[in-house]
Amino acid sequence: MPDDTTASESSRLTELLGVLAQLDTEAATPERGDLDLLETVELVQRMNAEDQRVAIAVAERNAEIARAVDGITERFRRGGRLIYIGAGTAGRIGVLDASECPPTFGTDPSMVVGIIAGGETAIRSAVENAEDDQDAAGQSLRELALTDKDTVVGISASGRTPYVVGGLDYARGIGALTVAIASNRGSAIGAAAEIPIEIVTGPEFISGSTRLKSGTAQKLVVNMLTTLSMIKLGKTYRGVMVDLRATNEKLHARSVRTVTQLAGVDVDEASEALRAADGSVKLALLTLATGADVERARQALAQSGGILREAISALS
Repeated sequence: MPDDTTASESSRLTELLGVLAQLDTEAATPERGDLDLLETVELVQRMNAEDQRVAIAVAERNAEIARAVDGITERFRRGGRLIYIGAGTAGRIGVLDASECPPTFGTDPSMVVGIIAGGETAIRSAVENAEDDQDAAGQSLRELALTDKDTVVGISASGRTPYVVGGLDYARGIGALTVAIASNRGSAIGAAAEIPIEIVTGPEFISGSTRLKSGTAQKLVVNMLTTLSMIKLGKTYRGVMVDLRATNEKLHARSVRTVTQLAGVDVDEASEALRAADGSVKLALLTLATGADVERARQALAQSGGILREAISALS
C-alpha cells in the first residue's frame, strides 16, 4: 500500500497531467511525427510557416496591448516602474527587454526591471522547482518596494506558473497595474491580472517547447509595451531614438548620424552640438532647431516633460 505522501504526489501528478492535456502549448500534432525524416530545407520551411502564425495571433490582442501601453505610460509619468516577472524562457524574455531599455531609450536601470524565478543564476541555467514557488515573486516585489504607481507584467506560456500567479496576486493587492502575457485561453495568470493578454499561437513546432512560438509572441508583446510607452514619453522624435546613451563607438556614431539627419547639418556641426549638450541627442537637436543656448534648451525640455516636439514649439 502506498503511504500518504506517495498517494498525495500521485494525485498531484494526475491533476497536473490533466491540466497540461488542456493546453494548446502542450499539444502534439500528428503531421509533425516525421520531422526527423525530413530534409533540412523542408524543416526550415515548416518551422518558418509556423512562425508566421505568431504575428497574426498577436494582432488579435491589439486592444489589450494598447490598454496595457496606456496604463504603463500613465504610471511612468507618475514616477512608476515596469516590472516583469516570469520563469524560464518567459523570465529571460522579461530580463532581456528590461536590460535593453537603458541603452536604447536612456532610461535609468530601475525604470524597467526583469525578475526571473530562481534569480540571476536562472538566466543561464535552469533552477529546479523555482517556478513552483508561489511566494517567491511576491517577496522579490516586496524587496523592490512595489507601490501602486508601478506596473507588474507576468509572463507565462502555459499561463499557470505558480511563481507568476503569486507575484500578480501580490501586485494587485498593493494596487499596482497588473498585466498577464499567456499563450493559452482562460489562463490562471490572466484571471489574476487586470489586463490579460492571451495570445494563442497553437501547438509548438516541437511539442511543449514554449521557447518557440510562445516565446516569439512574448518577445513581440514586450517590445510593444516598452517601445510604445517610450514613444508616448517622448523618447523618440520623427520615428528615431533621441534618448539613447552613447556608451560605445557605434552608439556615438549613431548619435552623430541622428543629429545630421534630423537637424540637416553636417558631421562637424552635429559633433559640436553634441559636445555642447554633453552627448544628449535630444538637447543637441533642440539647440540646432531653435538657436537656443544649452541651458535655455535644457529648461524647455524639462518643462515639456522631455518631449522634444513640444520643446521646439515652445522655443519657436
